[in-house]
Amino acid sequence: MIAIAWEEQKAIKEVMVFLQGVGVSTSIAVRIYKNYGDASISVVRNQPYRLAADVWGIGFLTADRIAQAVGIPHDSPERVKAGLQYALSQATDSGNCFLPEEQLLSDSVKLLQVDAGLVIDCLAELVGEEGVVRESVPDPEGGDPVRAVYLVPFHRAEISLAGQLLRLLRGPEDRLPLFQDVQWDKALTWLAGRTGADLAPEQQQAVRLALTEKVAVLTGGPGCGKSFTVRSVVTLAQAKKAKVVLAAPTGRAAKRLSELTGMEASTVHRLLELRPGGDAAYDKDRPLDADLVVVDEASMLDLLLANKLAKAVPPGAHLLFVGDVDQLPSVGAGEVLRDLLADGSPVPAVRLTRIFRQAQQSGVVTNAHRINSGVPPITQGLPDFFLFPEEDTEEAGRLTVEVAARRIPAKFGLDPRRDIQVLAPMHRGPAGAGALNGLLQQAITPARPDLPERRFGGRTFRVGDKVTQIRNNYEKGENGVFNGTVGVVTALDTVEQKLTVLTDEDEEIPYDFDELDELAHAYAVTIHRSQGSEYPAVVIPVTTGAWMMLQRNLLYTAVTRAKRLVVLVGSRKAIAQAVRTVSAGRRFTALDHRLSQGAK
Repeated sequence: MIAIAWEEQKAIKEVMVFLQGVGVSTSIAVRIYKNYGDASISVVRNQPYRLAADVWGIGFLTADRIAQAVGIPHDSPERVKAGLQYALSQATDSGNCFLPEEQLLSDSVKLLQVDAGLVIDCLAELVGEEGVVRESVPDPEGGDPVRAVYLVPFHRAEISLAGQLLRLLRGPEDRLPLFQDVQWDKALTWLAGRTGADLAPEQQQAVRLALTEKVAVLTGGPGCGKSFTVRSVVTLAQAKKAKVVLAAPTGRAAKRLSELTGMEASTVHRLLELRPGGDAAYDKDRPLDADLVVVDEASMLDLLLANKLAKAVPPGAHLLFVGDVDQLPSVGAGEVLRDLLADGSPVPAVRLTRIFRQAQQSGVVTNAHRINSGVPPITQGLPDFFLFPEEDTEEAGRLTVEVAARRIPAKFGLDPRRDIQVLAPMHRGPAGAGALNGLLQQAITPARPDLPERRFGGRTFRVGDKVTQIRNNYEKGENGVFNGTVGVVTALDTVEQKLTVLTDEDEEIPYDFDELDELAHAYAVTIHRSQGSEYPAVVIPVTTGAWMMLQRNLLYTAVTRAKRLVVLVGSRKAIAQAVRTVSAGRRFTALDHRLSQGAK
């Protein structure tokens, strides 16, 4: 073992020496070696653009620097094709499933600084080599059809997801046949006796839909009874001995769903047993053992994950998507929930709109609906919704830390690490999640002479730190650890060079010190990363420094993460900008088109 370890170290050092001056870290050199073994130097020298596709942490720009260092020409077709795929990859990172051809060509010419004719020729070659797919689809904004260019996995997933949902809708089997002939008046009376409350008419409609239609959507804002409706669906299904499976995209959302229903719920990743490479243990050939699958926080489902889930639902089973379509769309590519609810979609849906009396007494719920309607929130006279005005962005950052670490714990008795979450519109800037994490760590988990710590990549990790996983790692833990998993550092051993994190899912995950680039602090997170989570209290810096990010659905999503308390810190002008600004257009997706066409 020692000889093998030494040989590996020697090979990794050779990779490092070869890449000297290109800015590649030791951890990335290790990943290059793990990917290619003894062929590492050959790949780096002869096929550097492969690195961008194969090695996490190397993007096109780093691969391009390596390519220049080994003498690959600036106008090489290999470089241009890699650049086109990188431009599409950047688009998927921004949530798009494709780019219109004209936009792709324009973006690629700017990126590569080469002649447009060369880019056009290389795109044609790439289409011929099936490196990308080009297809005419309707314009998401309603204009003339566009020539869409997809990366292959996203094109396949979009076609597959539409096909799987239509298969489920049209299939002759029904694993809940009893509900086709049930006497609903009696069933709802029995249900009220079990739950202690009557369902409103639109909730009754949603319950019937979920149990009689094989694919359905339940949407609505906070305080409108989505949770109680889901509980009612599950209670009736269990009464008929149905096999119910519950899932959500995040661990926190799954835990909340479990508490709501009294049944075990898991993340979608764990439910499907996703493996290295993204393959799932459950799929069309080995479906889940379920009569009813309920997926909460469905606005978070991106195209690739939704496709894997739909494949795993057995014929005849019912699939219920539950979520708030007015929240931010998924971090990954697609707008699955919105596409399912689009005009012409064959998927039946119910939108809950009535705010229940108890919820009307909540300033959090009231202001969430005001924001979603384009009306500024009430920030005075409420016991659970406050504004600390501060026009200066840097001062707003400092005040955010003071509120989260000192004032809320003192006034409301909440734990600053467990109960309070700072949600920032963006990562950068003096009131961004990055800077706030450093300040919050100083306030909540300061350095102490008797406390071991480890510095890595500009971050310092200590026992007690609140952290989050920032990439999927299928090899960690019992079933992998996934992007967005949150936990607390419980141990740090400088001798063994290991750090241990206890996750929100109550699993202890060990990290070698050279794996710490997979972790980031989570005292503050971006609003996008908070999706699917709920916290007793949230503190939201809203400043003019984040002007380009300030949109209605961003602020609405942040406010709806709070169960008990919201504190805004910042500029009234910035808050007004966020409330006023509707998000800029639809993402480039064609799932709604494929569903409506397939239903004809």
